Amino acid sequence: MKRFFDVVLSLMVLLLLLPLFLLCMIVIVIESPGGAIYRQTRVGKNNIDFKLLKFRTMKKNADKQGLLTVGYADARVTPFGYLLRRAKFDEFPQLLNIIKGDMSIVGPRPEVRKYVDMYNEDQRQVLAVRPGLTDYASLVYIHENDILAAAQNPEEKYINEIMPHKIKLNLQYIQNQSVKEDFQLIFKTLYAVVSPRK
Repeated sequence: MKRFFDVVLSLMVLLLLLPLFLLCMIVIVIESPGGAIYRQTRVGKNNIDFKLLKFRTMKKNADKQGLLTVGYADARVTPFGYLLRRAKFDEFPQLLNIIKGDMSIVGPRPEVRKYVDMYNEDQRQVLAVRPGLTDYASLVYIHENDILAAAQNPEEKYINEIMPHKIKLNLQYIQNQSVKEDFQLIFKTLYAVVSPRK
């Protein structure tokens, strides 16, 4: 049932917003040399890697300088890329990941292998389900880049504070997941994205 819902809703949104999708791709390529779609290896269900899709919001090969981005302080992010990130629209291509079966609309956000390898046995339980486009951790840390920008050591703060809290929230979701819970998360996410930034 969840898989059927994921595919149907993703196809509907993708078709509805296809003109905007194509426009974003054109602007990205004009603004900064390189492709419009960024592919990054993430860890999915059953600890299997997959290629997560995003609109490219950083200069080409910027990820070689580090995996974390730090809000306003990160000079690697392009001007249009910053707008896409602020509106969370850079995640839009992941609808294709959902249709393919790599992801669900709701589920733990997929992490990169470097950080998954740091999980303990209990934390690895988040890999028992498909990763998602949104989850409770996405709402709690909707401005994560700015939190990291304010940290003296962004990576240390992510590993020791943010990542464990995200996993805790995701494990709570997995234990209590339901269709009702998923719909609530979708509406809360939409509200958070369109609400004025505090």
